[in-house]
Amino acid sequence: RNPETMSSSAEAAKMAKWQRIVFFITFVNYAMSHFSRKCYTNVKTDLVKAGVDKMVLSQMDTAFMLTYAIGSFISGRLGDMFPQNVVIGVGLVGSTLCLGMIQVFEASGVINHNYPMGFFLFVFAQFVHGFFQSTGGPVNTSVMGAWYPKNGRGLVFGLWTCHQYIGDILAALSTAFIIHRGWPWQWALLVPGVLNGIWGIVNLFFLPNRPSDVGIETEEEKQQSLVTSGAPAKQGTIGFMQALMIPNVLGYAIAFGFFKFVNYAMFFWLPFFLSTHFDPQSANVISSLYSVGMMPGGVIVGYVSDLYDGRRACVIATFMCLLMPLLWVFAVFSNTMPPVLLLVLLGLMGILVGGPNNIITSAVAADLADHPSIGGNTRVLGTVTGIINGSGSITAAMGLMVIGPLQKVGGWTAVWYFLIACVAVGTALMGPKIYKEITAHEFTTAKPEAKSTAGTYKGVSTKDIA
Repeated sequence: RNPETMSSSAEAAKMAKWQRIVFFITFVNYAMSHFSRKCYTNVKTDLVKAGVDKMVLSQMDTAFMLTYAIGSFISGRLGDMFPQNVVIGVGLVGSTLCLGMIQVFEASGVINHNYPMGFFLFVFAQFVHGFFQSTGGPVNTSVMGAWYPKNGRGLVFGLWTCHQYIGDILAALSTAFIIHRGWPWQWALLVPGVLNGIWGIVNLFFLPNRPSDVGIETEEEKQQSLVTSGAPAKQGTIGFMQALMIPNVLGYAIAFGFFKFVNYAMFFWLPFFLSTHFDPQSANVISSLYSVGMMPGGVIVGYVSDLYDGRRACVIATFMCLLMPLLWVFAVFSNTMPPVLLLVLLGLMGILVGGPNNIITSAVAADLADHPSIGGNTRVLGTVTGIINGSGSITAAMGLMVIGPLQKVGGWTAVWYFLIACVAVGTALMGPKIYKEITAHEFTTAKPEAKSTAGTYKGVSTKDIA
């Protein structure tokens, strides 16, 4: 055998092995984040019985969303500046501490003895928790982007983004199991807290941040080395404003805010809506059908967008156009809808909402971070993902403030129509990008000239641009 061929095969096998390991560890990372986050929402009724009233819970949610949004911007930069596995590990261990604080504050009965102090402590726990949780999206996506090339990235990231829904489903099932067995409801917070801490330590020792950490040189690095006459590719980061000016980053960030709001409206309010049709325990379990539907959504959008040469905006817009009439059905018929049909449509809604949300914060963000305008910088994906995720969280937090009053004034019909309007606005904001993809103004088959200088591109292939 040719020694070069044997060496290449061995390196490919080594790359495939480490890709599987990285996929698994980062998948569990994000699942753990959602496991702990969702378990808290599932025990709100028990917290109310313990004296933590709805006003406190509402402010805890607001504090969490605020710091989660701000933290996404910060975590993205931290992930580009420092070892990602350390940032992720600190985030997971931090979630353990915050869930522990909630349990300690509840056990102490401080909310009953000193309401102002209890109010502050419970809100403070979720305030800090939001910062730790914000490390999940940007930093894990940054690690995945370093390990998986642009070609075929949509399907891989579509599968990978099932992590959050696995976490949500596990949270719903574990909480229901603990309550059904008659165990203390505090265990629903203890279990995810302990598991988060353990898995955070796993990251510190076993997660390689990029192929070069285990002695692997990727094809992109080899090509960059040829272009730069053997000089190594740039490893520095770019500034926040520079990342924001990458073409389409700002547009996706604003549009994603409206899509993420629709998702978070379901995340926080779906069990409440279902309680009008089912008992509270059943409503929690049934709400997981929405999460089940969101899993294949990302896979479908990723796979189809790969088939259409990376034209992800067109696929996202198609899903949104299908979602609007489905939301209208809920607005008109949700009060009289047969339970079986309601469950089927919830799963379908999960597919249509989950697909675009999953892909924008993963494959789309990774594509944007590979844009030629950044001139070969390899540490920008965390910042780009943080911008998109953080902007989306801010918009979602503002939207969630409207749901309660809107539901009180116009019932769930008004809420469904409001969600339709948000989907329409978000899709319209993607109009310029959709137009470019349809008319192929942004796509060319020209390839970079072999003798181009570092950071200079003569043409961009279809798969190089989001």
